[in-house]
Amino acid sequence: MAHRLLGETLEILADLIGFASVSSESNLEMIAYINHRLDQIGTRTYLTLNETGNKANLFATLGPPEADGGIVLSGHTDVVPVEGQDWSSDPFTATLRNRRIYGRGACDMKGFIACALAFAPYFQEIGLKRPIHLAFTYDEEVGCLGADVMLKELKATGRRPSLCIVGEPTMMKIVEGNKGCCEYTTHFTGLEGHGSMPDRGVNAVEYAVQYVTKLLEIGGDLKSRAPEGSRFDPPWSTIQIGKMAGGIARNIVPGACSVEWELRHINSGDLSFTHEQITAFVEDVLLPKMVDIHPDAAVITETIGEVAGLEPMTKSEAVALVRALTGNEDPAECVAFSTEAGLFQEMGIDTVICGPGSIEQAHKPDEFVELDQLSACLEMLEGLERQQ
Repeated sequence: MAHRLLGETLEILADLIGFASVSSESNLEMIAYINHRLDQIGTRTYLTLNETGNKANLFATLGPPEADGGIVLSGHTDVVPVEGQDWSSDPFTATLRNRRIYGRGACDMKGFIACALAFAPYFQEIGLKRPIHLAFTYDEEVGCLGADVMLKELKATGRRPSLCIVGEPTMMKIVEGNKGCCEYTTHFTGLEGHGSMPDRGVNAVEYAVQYVTKLLEIGGDLKSRAPEGSRFDPPWSTIQIGKMAGGIARNIVPGACSVEWELRHINSGDLSFTHEQITAFVEDVLLPKMVDIHPDAAVITETIGEVAGLEPMTKSEAVALVRALTGNEDPAECVAFSTEAGLFQEMGIDTVICGPGSIEQAHKPDEFVELDQLSACLEMLEGLERQQ
């Protein structure tokens, strides 16, 4: 059955999809839209900007503004690009077909944000005793950069919400764990030379290949380190090589190369293990050979983002709350994709992931969210009224 606020939610979702808030672009227009809606109902909002001032987080409190504790509804405003994808309709125009809303961000994760905004006036009207916070961030898709900034500022204020629901698409299933995600670019500086005399140069591509080979070896070691009973899929930490670029021509010894790679770890121990292994390989094996030929040779790893995973807890108030709100008694799940949930957990906020739509539709052409999923999310949020 359609929820009474589904129509309003669809109108809001259509507006949100209309903002092409790709991570590489500004999200300020979308934040201004959200801020205006919340301002109309008298909600206090706080904005935090990135260094260049072209992106913003929004944190809003419904209910008693200075009260400690409360529940956070967390979502990200950015979406992934659509270039190179074959869409059946304009990705930035919400399209209704077969009880599904199509558009970039429909499930990941503007559907959840639309549900939260649809309920905001009602939360404000009933006189909440326990605050409900809205946390909408930038650049989740490229390393949860906005959430990191927002939570540092929130911590500085001394305020700490009690619980957090991250509305990533889980088909409204309860998720209590997600892998961390660390993204790196490793730069190799060698020495160019003539292809006929490769021993007089430092071939940056060849050393990058050795580096990648070592990463794949570490990936095998991580597989053997999988904890017994791990519920992740796959049940071990993984390393993935995404891009390698270097060289000019086949007859020139390449002087530069870069490798873009990521680690999705199930615990902090695997993160430390990977860092120790690859650092030792660079310092003890690669660099000595490189600088022996060219003193200015270098291997430098740039950290794009390091996001902690959400580690399952033996007892979680957040999981218990969502069970009560949804009536879902199925075992909580663990997922491989990354979210900002681990950052909230690191701050001491009990966190769970539950939201409308399927991760199977995220990042793909013709991304969609089903109307029934939005209604189920609205039912969950309506339950927060009854928790007061």
